[in-house]
Amino acid sequence: MKNKMAVPWALFLIGIVSAAVENCHGAQYFGKLIGKLSELHHGVSGEVYAVDARTLFIKDFTYDGQGPAAYFYASVHKTADKNGFRLRDETGSGAVIRRYRKEGIALTLPEGKTIHNIKIFYLWCEEFDVNFGDVKIPRNFDYPRPQKIDPLTGVHAVSSDNVVIVDAQTLLIPNFSYDGEAPDAKFWVGKGSRPTPQGYRVPDENGKESPLRKYDRKTIVLTLPGDLTVFDIGHFGVWCEEFTVDFGHILIPQILNIPPSLKMLGISPQSKLNCEVLLDNLAFEVRWAVAGESIVIQLVAKLNDGEYMSFGPSGDENKTEMIGGDVVVAWVDKETLKGYAEDYYLEDKSQCSGPTGSCPDNRLGENTNNINLLNSAMVNGYSIITYQRPLKASDQFDRPIFTNHSQAIIWAIGPLNQRKEVSFHSKYLKQTHLIDFGRPATWSCPMPEVEQPSMTSAPSIFAQQLPQGAESTSASQEEFYEEPITTAPKKTNGRRRISQRVTQRPKENNDDSQNSASKTEEQTQPTRRRQQQKERPTPSAVKKIVPWVIPPIQCNEPEDGVFYAQMGPTGGKRGYPAITGHVGWGISWYINGLLIPVINVVRGRTYTFVVEGGIDPEIPAKYHPFYITDDPIGGYEYKTPEERKNITIFAGVRKTADGSVEPTGTGRLCNWVATGDLDADDYPSFGAYQRSLELKCDPGEPGFIEWTPNKNTPDTVYYQCFTHRHLGWKINVLDSCDEQSEASEYHSSIVPAPQSFKNKLDSDLESSPSISVGTRKK
Repeated sequence: MKNKMAVPWALFLIGIVSAAVENCHGAQYFGKLIGKLSELHHGVSGEVYAVDARTLFIKDFTYDGQGPAAYFYASVHKTADKNGFRLRDETGSGAVIRRYRKEGIALTLPEGKTIHNIKIFYLWCEEFDVNFGDVKIPRNFDYPRPQKIDPLTGVHAVSSDNVVIVDAQTLLIPNFSYDGEAPDAKFWVGKGSRPTPQGYRVPDENGKESPLRKYDRKTIVLTLPGDLTVFDIGHFGVWCEEFTVDFGHILIPQILNIPPSLKMLGISPQSKLNCEVLLDNLAFEVRWAVAGESIVIQLVAKLNDGEYMSFGPSGDENKTEMIGGDVVVAWVDKETLKGYAEDYYLEDKSQCSGPTGSCPDNRLGENTNNINLLNSAMVNGYSIITYQRPLKASDQFDRPIFTNHSQAIIWAIGPLNQRKEVSFHSKYLKQTHLIDFGRPATWSCPMPEVEQPSMTSAPSIFAQQLPQGAESTSASQEEFYEEPITTAPKKTNGRRRISQRVTQRPKENNDDSQNSASKTEEQTQPTRRRQQQKERPTPSAVKKIVPWVIPPIQCNEPEDGVFYAQMGPTGGKRGYPAITGHVGWGISWYINGLLIPVINVVRGRTYTFVVEGGIDPEIPAKYHPFYITDDPIGGYEYKTPEERKNITIFAGVRKTADGSVEPTGTGRLCNWVATGDLDADDYPSFGAYQRSLELKCDPGEPGFIEWTPNKNTPDTVYYQCFTHRHLGWKINVLDSCDEQSEASEYHSSIVPAPQSFKNKLDSDLESSPSISVGTRKK
């Protein structure tokens, strides 16, 4: 429990799954091929794959079912004989193998056994000591396993420890941080080595595609959407979709020996999960799965505000006894939605006082809390807590959980006191209740009569099936609060609703419903991915707020026709958002020290823009090439070919030999930075706010472009950023400048250009033509 990366990876294999999908080579991915079963007797055939250290998958497994006592076997010796050991079938049953016809099945090795330990897998008839078919495990076989790759690092405080590719559709991001300041940041993947708008959104750890909130060293698990796998992508990172900004990304290796996801194997969750009802009238249920040397438990109940639910091994393993019990006390704060799971030792039937009573373990001794909270949720009024604990007793206050026989359990529900510790229970277990935690997975809970919320809104390691009678509407599914986790759930794509348990339906109906669901998913997923790729986000509308008065730059200002284009803050609610009607990214163009002023120019006159928006394309958040266009949005670099056909660029780019365009309006980065303690919204006017700004420039030279509007130039054009959307504003193009404007109370703040630039401006530029004037880019 102390080592975050030491938890068995088998936990990631618990989740809702559906039809198999294809990898980048067009073939289904099942893991690493071990070999084909030898076809000895009873029509046995199939291909055996290693999914991970303890899981085998047999593709197209066929067996006529006629053997009187045939079982799946494996052995640590090279020979298939009775000295091997049994494997349970794909349902967890130890029964004689049934008939199979070209079916895919997954088998798990017993506890303590891995593929490294076995040398042969076979079908063995115990009654007649006959091998029906086998496959040998190659020496030093390299089975698929999670692969650690680079850590995230970037702007907006984006960082993490080394990212782990858990399986073909699951990523673990340990200790992820992000400041939450950008308006439209998403987890993002795509082809190639760098993010583009043609990539794909990855739902967050709660299954949502909404803009990312702030993270502070939180370990999260992400599942690739739909049928997407890591074999289809070249990078993963954080991307500001609305403004096409890369906040930081890493490359996905091209060669990966990793497990497939259970979704790709077509395995149903009921083969992994157990459920028992504890108290029917409060829909109090316990769900669990044994994983390696630990067990993952989920408690669900309809609790009142300020109530807890507790569950754990009894003080006496043969009968229900509170004294000496080892329970977890769990609840969800309905105001903050924060979940809690505390390790308790019940020394006495009293509240905790000093070292006696019903006390949290950490009040009885240091480092004795052996409970790891994985997920907490409040869904339709039901508190859902998922936690992990060791099977063995870790200290004197713990009791073991057995997997080889039944044992007595205890549970209770009651109010929390002011210290957020247990008070005397209002409901509790009055009769002995035995549970076999190591049994083949059995779901003994009632099924809901309504469809379930999608996994997108319930990202626990278990299917978030609500208790009977729970209403299920998307509006009522509330956001989860998750504690940092030491391991993490395998999540699904969350794109279809969870159906009722098929094991409760007649087999013939079961097959039809599964086929129908599979077909529906296969038909809709490609469409969803295409829609996701093509959708272009539009900035959110902003409430009408009286904008700051930013004086326009008149057609006779400045006299020399030189404008300084630098970066600066958007100016709070009354700045960029109120002026343009669109949400700002956090930075905007400043022209001669003014926040996105309207610029008035005259046809036939040449203007020079000194550009100080950044020069290094390897740091996208600090790279803002300046250009002039008829596009009010900007971000030409990431426009689609169809969008580019309708856009004209008047200055700031040049054509390359291959017919593409590249920006020329680049130079050192200069930023206007707020120096006072007040927020932008606290200032009464832009003039007051402007006086709090200080210009800070990186070393280097500014860039410059020239532009001469002519008779064909539209009356309104825009100055924009070539790589990001919505950073600039309007330019009015006039036929003449007849009226003198009155002097403004605001004063432009201009940083003198370096002498090298002045010399070049005085000589070369006077005779050189404008750059890309009036060129329509296709």
